[in-house]
Amino acid sequence: MSCRSSMIGTEFSRADIAETARQGRLLSMEIEFNQNCNYRCQYCYIGQNSRNGQKELTEPEIRDVILQAKELGAKKIVILGGEPMIYPRIREMLSFIREQKLAAELFTNGTNITPDMARLLHDLGIQVVLKMNSFEEAVQDDLAGVKGAYRIIQTAFKNLRDAGFPSEGHFLAVNTIICAQNVHEIVRMWKWLRDQKIVPYFEIMTPQGNAVTNKHLEVDLPTLKKVFDQLAEIDHTMYGEKWEPQPPLVGSRCLRHQFSCLVNAYGYVMPCVGVTIPVGNIHERKLSDILKDSEVIKDLRNYQDTIRGPCAECENAASCYGCRGAAYQMTGDYLASDPLCWRNVEKRNEIMTLPAPVEGMIPHKGSMQLVDRIVSVGERVATVETTIRSDNPFMEQDGSLTGEIYIELIAQAAAAMNGFRTAHQNGDIKGFLIGARNVKVTARAKVGDTLSIRVFKANRYGDFGIIEGQVFRGVETLASGEIKVWHNTAKAEANESVQ
Repeated sequence: MSCRSSMIGTEFSRADIAETARQGRLLSMEIEFNQNCNYRCQYCYIGQNSRNGQKELTEPEIRDVILQAKELGAKKIVILGGEPMIYPRIREMLSFIREQKLAAELFTNGTNITPDMARLLHDLGIQVVLKMNSFEEAVQDDLAGVKGAYRIIQTAFKNLRDAGFPSEGHFLAVNTIICAQNVHEIVRMWKWLRDQKIVPYFEIMTPQGNAVTNKHLEVDLPTLKKVFDQLAEIDHTMYGEKWEPQPPLVGSRCLRHQFSCLVNAYGYVMPCVGVTIPVGNIHERKLSDILKDSEVIKDLRNYQDTIRGPCAECENAASCYGCRGAAYQMTGDYLASDPLCWRNVEKRNEIMTLPAPVEGMIPHKGSMQLVDRIVSVGERVATVETTIRSDNPFMEQDGSLTGEIYIELIAQAAAAMNGFRTAHQNGDIKGFLIGARNVKVTARAKVGDTLSIRVFKANRYGDFGIIEGQVFRGVETLASGEIKVWHNTAKAEANESVQ
């Protein structure tokens, strides 16, 4: 098998990916059976504080969502964690996936890969991705946060090799996070893996989870570019494989949002492990309905129309949109350009970071612009802030504000949420407040107060939406209500409905 044909992320054709994105279906699904892990990796995307005691999916629930993914066209199930090899029913789940004629790709730190388990993985045709970050025992143990991790990985390696990995039909890869502690040996590791016919799956670290507090792991962008360039030259001259260096994956591309999604251990559906925006939960709705109705998923699948900033204008934009995880974790905007791409180093000031001013997102001007900044955006939800100014047209003589302002605040927050997604596409921001109901005002704001407005798009039909809103001063609820609005979202979402 050639190195290139077995490179992770290239198993699906561009045509299949494009058709899957157009139809809102799947080619693969990533899933966590559990979030328990015996390692404490310094770069772990989950982070220690995320294991918060929520009830994990049951085995029947896992089987059911796998079958739902299959119905949506999935050909492959990618098993993440936690550490899946400490999941009590891992053998049964792997067998179930293969019985469904689905490929199974297992990311593991090597725990419990005994000779017997390695033979089972071989017999089932499981694609194994072993997490290994260093040839040096001290470095590997330090990054894993557990003494003895190096020996566990080496034992797993031996058992997998003895069982027949890698060989035709028996895929073996090594997942390596490029960081300051191992950057000096990345080239040596890459060449060794190539020589062993093991696929190197090397990637840039996403700044989330444990990585946020472990800044000593970070590698500067010029060094990362140099490593990518070196590996591209090695592949071209030594292995006959030609590819253009681009983050976040060495020798590959990440277009997973076009054809995949993540179901985490608690049933939440997310675009990927980096874009940690829940778009639904399989306990509440079918996977097909979640994907069909998700605005975040649609935005990512329509990336050529939605990604903003330098990435939208890059010469590689047709086949790359940077790392969405890095963009979201660093800017709060899942549609922002990737700050960790070296092509954007000189264009960082063009990358929007939340909180961001609402100018350009809403049509209101001057004193009629009542909201200041958009703080966060998720699945049909946004938080907008404002500080009440003395020129506010809704002001009473005593400096307090009339009750009518809260309807307008909710309406403008809804306009900001819509403008965040569509203003750069349409270039002409329009919207109308059609009506309001169930408005309750429990306290009055005054000049100088900083207010937070949370809006949720409860219902949508075409360009019409029902927005539920709440206005807060700190933790105090000042008002709540429901409004009906019209926004010009036709270009992005013509004739779609969300219930």
